[in-house]
Amino acid sequence: MATATAITTGDEAQARRSASGRGGWLRRAAATLAIIAFLAMLVWFVALRQALLFLVGLGMGITLAGARFGFTTGWRNFIERRDPSGILAQLLLLALAAAICIPMLAAQPTDLRAALGPPSISLLIGAFVFGTCMQVADGCGSGTLYKAGLGIPLNTIILPVFAVGSFLGSATLERWLALGATQPFGLVTHLGGPSALGVTLAGLALTALWVLRRADPAARRINRKLMLGAVILALLAALNLAIAGQPWGIVYGFGLWAAKAAAAAGLFDPTTNAFWSEAVNAGTLHQSIFLDVTSITDIGILAGALWIAVGKPRSTARPLTGTQWLVSVVAGFLLGYSSRLAFGCNIGAMVSGISTGSVHGWIWVAMAYPGSLLGVRIRRHFGL
Repeated sequence: MATATAITTGDEAQARRSASGRGGWLRRAAATLAIIAFLAMLVWFVALRQALLFLVGLGMGITLAGARFGFTTGWRNFIERRDPSGILAQLLLLALAAAICIPMLAAQPTDLRAALGPPSISLLIGAFVFGTCMQVADGCGSGTLYKAGLGIPLNTIILPVFAVGSFLGSATLERWLALGATQPFGLVTHLGGPSALGVTLAGLALTALWVLRRADPAARRINRKLMLGAVILALLAALNLAIAGQPWGIVYGFGLWAAKAAAAAGLFDPTTNAFWSEAVNAGTLHQSIFLDVTSITDIGILAGALWIAVGKPRSTARPLTGTQWLVSVVAGFLLGYSSRLAFGCNIGAMVSGISTGSVHGWIWVAMAYPGSLLGVRIRRHFGL
């Protein structure tokens, strides 16, 4: 009887797994159909370019979520365990993206533009604060986005708070720039394509050597999944530049969503604000978010991460205390605010900045990394 019971129990467990597998397949099929329908809507009612950018974002989301390509986690693993695998993958992403994007910018200077940001007091402060808060909130701009798509509760709550912070950062940016700023410096413009690429690759090689020298010898290994993710993301970033005419960004879309909501609710008058009254930003604010190149790739990233999540068991994240929630949500707000002061996050400032020859991208890294050193300590203090 005991044996028969055990066999029956095993058969029931197998049946439940099979039913779960069928249910997961059906949910994945439904998600695929929904994505196809949304893509068709973009082609028919919006523009072919926006549909292509959605596909680029979709690929980014699938890659980020599928490879768990986390910029925040890569830095934290290096700080805490001297594991360089995440940072090495990021350096590969930067090198490949630069090798494609810098020649593109040099060949088409009037059609394509780099991710240029002015070296400024706001950049120094914003990058440091962002580096700190991304560790506390366990996600940068892209990390928050794809983890929200995966349904992780913390990042799902942080995403709208991040958007509010990004909006308020943009609305007060003029005051921060008044503290001191210089003109953006683009390597392609000042040095030419070949020299700009050479300087960028040399900087990345020196950074890789520094990382390897500080790494734990036992941890000097290559993570193939992350490296493959880096290659795919570099190609998609170059596609984004070619299709949109500008580099891959994340946080502008967040700020735009919050700005549109605030304006629609009568809480904000964009005509009185220096940032949102600029012709480009005012035009974006008054049109559909589907026409904004950053928003449509952000939506694609969410959709790609959701597609990965569908059909898989929900993550069993450790429950947080009230204090941990409060600290994380405040960090999420500051992530949004500081990202506008720093002219981007790990994507807009670091990946797109460095890969298109902007000096501000290097300054961002030099300030965000010390910020992460502090952020890891704060994270440890609150048991996050």
